[in-house]
Amino acid sequence: MTRFQKLATGALISVLVLMFVGAVVRVTGAGMGCPDWPTCWGCLIPPTKVEQVDFSKLPIEKFQRKAERMGRDPKTITRESLREEFNPRYVWTEFLNRMTSLPVGFFSVAMFIAGFWQRSKRPLVFWMAFASLITVLVNAWMGARVVYSGLASGDITLHLALAMSLLGMLAYCAWRGTDNPWRVAMNGASLARLRMLVTVLLLVVVAEGILGSQVREMTDHLAKIHGNAARETWALELEGSWKYLVHRSFSWVVLGLTCSAWLMARRHRVGGTGRVEKVVLGIVLSQMILGVVMAQVHIYSWVQVLHVGLAAILLTFIWLWRFGLSREA
Repeated sequence: MTRFQKLATGALISVLVLMFVGAVVRVTGAGMGCPDWPTCWGCLIPPTKVEQVDFSKLPIEKFQRKAERMGRDPKTITRESLREEFNPRYVWTEFLNRMTSLPVGFFSVAMFIAGFWQRSKRPLVFWMAFASLITVLVNAWMGARVVYSGLASGDITLHLALAMSLLGMLAYCAWRGTDNPWRVAMNGASLARLRMLVTVLLLVVVAEGILGSQVREMTDHLAKIHGNAARETWALELEGSWKYLVHRSFSWVVLGLTCSAWLMARRHRVGGTGRVEKVVLGIVLSQMILGVVMAQVHIYSWVQVLHVGLAAILLTFIWLWRFGLSREA
């Protein structure tokens, strides 16, 4: 593995870790644990006790505007109400999310600098490294926007979509940053069919991820407007929405496409299925099981985190699979 590939792999792994931590923040409801940015409750180092917060210096007007965007009466936001809402566990969960983003920035900058030595032999790798850095910066700005918008649904979906595209860019840099990248050994006709099938699988998984984010947003919205009542009281309203139904149906499409691609690779690839194909199939089967648990048993927090994290890893390996099916220049 070249030095550039190591940096790209480090950036890729740091993004995956960040998405896992982001899922923890989302599931625990700690997204507003630090209601301001880049400080946290007006402090550079997050407070562990409410007594450490100087509420007289907090921008109450900004907090009130944010509350209004979240559907709350801005008049209810006072220094006294903020004092009551302070939760150190949420504070440090959200702060950990912010700190986890630092390695992403470090590796992205380092990879971009190392990409200058790729320009002559592999110009597309350099431009992908540049695009990755820009995407990281834009998504960091989007992260701040998500905080200040009060977790607005459209901003959250766009935040996720940028992260999904970033996985593809980094996976390409990690794969192509060498003279002899990994490729699937198959004959031309079978390779073309499998490439098309995996491309469709990639598009469906991306669509499934975006729909999943919107279903999650819808779940949060329904829970809020029903006063955090038991899920059983409003579950039918969620399950009757077209987004939920399409998301649930797409999971079977993902399974069908994955099994078809895996069987084709098993028949026609030299040496049979490899690690990438096995990992993709294993994660898809695991996701189906987790989906059944959430739909039929209970929406456990750890299941949600695992579901989101595995989805990110799945997308990364499908990107890698698709790159490995490309023709040599």
